[in-house]
Amino acid sequence: MNTVTPERIWERLKGIPDPELNIDIVSLGLIYDVSVKEIQDEVKGTRPFVHILMTLTTPGCPLAAVFDTMVKEALRDIPELNLKDIFVELTFDPPWAADMMSAEARAELGLD
Repeated sequence: MNTVTPERIWERLKGIPDPELNIDIVSLGLIYDVSVKEIQDEVKGTRPFVHILMTLTTPGCPLAAVFDTMVKEALRDIPELNLKDIFVELTFDPPWAADMMSAEARAELGLD
């Protein structure tokens, strides 16, 4: 049975702070989707493949390359998951807006 679930991945992503705002990337609304599917491995049978669809606060964010590493680091210690089987896809459709943040994140940034 696969113990790598979208819920487990979401929980790990909640531990990743945005380097500039110091609020986790889930609360900021940067994560759009997390999916886990089984892929076939000729040697080991099936293994989990994780696809994370996320955005950044701005398309020109200078830290864009940092997020792939941060996400993979947060998932590194899940024994059933191989880092090469994590794909972080950046999208700007729809573009991020402040109303995508959780109420707590908005309050912490003084937006409410």
